[in-house]
Amino acid sequence: MATFTRRGAVALGGMLALTPAASATLGRNALLETLPMTTPPRTLIVFDVNETLLDIDVLEPLFDRIFATKGRMREWFAQLILYSEALSLTGDYVPFGKLGAGVLRMLGEIHGVPISDLQVQELGTLIANLPVHGDVAPALHRLKDAGFTLVTLTNTPAGSGPDPLDKAGLGQLFDRRFTVDPVRRFKPAPATYMLVTETMKVPRANTWLVAAHTWDTIGAQSFGWNAALVTRGVNAPLILEGVPQPAVTAAVLTDVADAIVAHVRG
Repeated sequence: MATFTRRGAVALGGMLALTPAASATLGRNALLETLPMTTPPRTLIVFDVNETLLDIDVLEPLFDRIFATKGRMREWFAQLILYSEALSLTGDYVPFGKLGAGVLRMLGEIHGVPISDLQVQELGTLIANLPVHGDVAPALHRLKDAGFTLVTLTNTPAGSGPDPLDKAGLGQLFDRRFTVDPVRRFKPAPATYMLVTETMKVPRANTWLVAAHTWDTIGAQSFGWNAALVTRGVNAPLILEGVPQPAVTAAVLTDVADAIVAHVRG
């Protein structure tokens, strides 16, 4: 139903004294003048960073060397996420990098392996220089060319210099770069997604999270966003009744990008 302004009502009233032909012409003009202008709804794509855009597998050699066994890096990362969520539930907060170092030392205690300050520093250096997955650049350009707004949302605090996305020449593709530091909660706490929604002023229904972690897609969907899961060959959706499922699931980011474009354009 069209919405008419007061100005439009006056114009329509005046047409009663005109000839039928003039009334029809002015009526069409008045109606066009008072109809709201419509533009395609803005679509916001929010990217998780670690593992979604950056390859954390390069950390494997360090963990293999420290623990002299395979699989410790994934154990460390899972524990890092577990304790970040635990801190968010309790209301405590330490920056993600410090938490990562603390979890490394805890893992050393569990497995009877002393962790040196040098090893902690080496982990920090590697994280600051994580490489970008090979499918990231074409996927970002595909979404940008489709007219979508791109931002990042990460648990990792911003550093003082260029981050891995900047070093890869991709930083300029993002309108904003969000970290959870301002709300002092880690994903999937609702406050982290609210930070983006309130800042970007995009309706939740027009917002997508792209992440490599199901705990993140569950959090985003529970908040009212859409979600796409890029599995990277090591993750999968949690298929259970009552658990929100991502609208898109694919192994690589280029396939995720194509699916989102197709989904939005209908």
